Amino acid sequence: EKDAAFQRLAEDRFYNRFPCIIITGKGQPDVATRQFLRKMHQDLKLQVLALVDADPYGLNIISVYTRGSKNMSFDSSNLTTPGIKWLGVRPSDLDRFKLPNQCRLDMTEHDKRLGEKLLKEDFMKANPEWSKELQIMLDTGEKAEIQALSSFGFQYLTEVYLPLKLQEKDWI
Repeated sequence: EKDAAFQRLAEDRFYNRFPCIIITGKGQPDVATRQFLRKMHQDLKLQVLALVDADPYGLNIISVYTRGSKNMSFDSSNLTTPGIKWLGVRPSDLDRFKLPNQCRLDMTEHDKRLGEKLLKEDFMKANPEWSKELQIMLDTGEKAEIQALSSFGFQYLTEVYLPLKLQEKDWI
C-alpha cells in the first residue's frame, strides 16, 4: 500500500532473503498495477500477499485488487486478482506485536462507517477471518499504519515483522 514501506523493503533488499516481487500501488491501485499483478498471479502462479495499513482503507485497497473497483466494474474480469491473502498489518497484530499505545490511532467516525459498510460486502462475508479482524478494529476503535512498526526501529518491518509472518505463514 505505502510507498514508504515499499522503499524500506527495497533498501533492505528484502527480496534477497525472501524471494519475492514487491509491488506498490501507492494507495489506491491504478489500472496498470492491477493488470500487472493479475498477469503475474495467473501466468506465474504466484501467491499474492497484501501489506496494508490496519484500517478500513487498507481492507478497501485489498478489495479493489480482489474484486475490482465499482468505477471500472465493466472491466473487473481483466483487473482482479482473486485469492490475495492479507499478510498484515492486521488489527490482531497490534496486541500480538505489542505495538505501543502512542502508535495506535483512534478510528474516526468515517473509519467506523466504512468499516461497518465493508462488513456487509460479499468479499468480507466470503472471508470470515477478514471479518473477524475488521470486527476487532471496530470493537477496539483502534487502527494503525504500517509505519507504526518503525517505533521498534526503522528495520523492524524487514528484520522482524515480515520474516516472522512469512515463516509462520501467518496470512489469511
